[in-house]
Amino acid sequence: MQMTQVVFSWRMRGGFTLIETLVAVAILAVIAVMTTPSFVAWHVRDQVDARARALLSTLSYARSEAVRRGVRVTVCRVDAAGHCLAAGQACRTGAADWSCGWAVTVERGGLPSVLRAQAEMAAVNIAGTQTNLTFTPPAGQLIGSFRSFDIAPRFPTRATQGQSWRRCIRIAAGGRPRIADGACGATS
Repeated sequence: MQMTQVVFSWRMRGGFTLIETLVAVAILAVIAVMTTPSFVAWHVRDQVDARARALLSTLSYARSEAVRRGVRVTVCRVDAAGHCLAAGQACRTGAADWSCGWAVTVERGGLPSVLRAQAEMAAVNIAGTQTNLTFTPPAGQLIGSFRSFDIAPRFPTRATQGQSWRRCIRIAAGGRPRIADGACGATS
């Protein structure tokens, strides 16, 4: 009868010992330390991809609006207030690239009217031409020659270096934008 009371007493107590709890916490800490860099890298890649898709969508939209409206449509870098920046002018973050944000504008009554705008994202660097992009009717051609944008993490880490962390958007003179993995200068 005494033996059943000991077993019964042990079963009722339940829980973990201090040593078991410390081992479990130590294992969780090691797992957290090991997975943090890959989580951060995944987040950076997601930001680069999202920014590349947003720019590609904006360029396609500007081209289609030039065809649909029959007027010139301009894509420009913008400041925090939504005003187009001059070529080479830095935005409030100090960056002089397209990470400041951009807007699609059309001229109405001599004044630019914003059709669509994209806010800034300082974590992603978008290097490319510093001049405005103007799409013209009737075919939505881009004024000027071929253009490209190199999209990459602004602060690359050891885990986010290399071509797989970059995207390139090329715009042909006909105005059609295309996206590709890797940097614009990379050979495939």
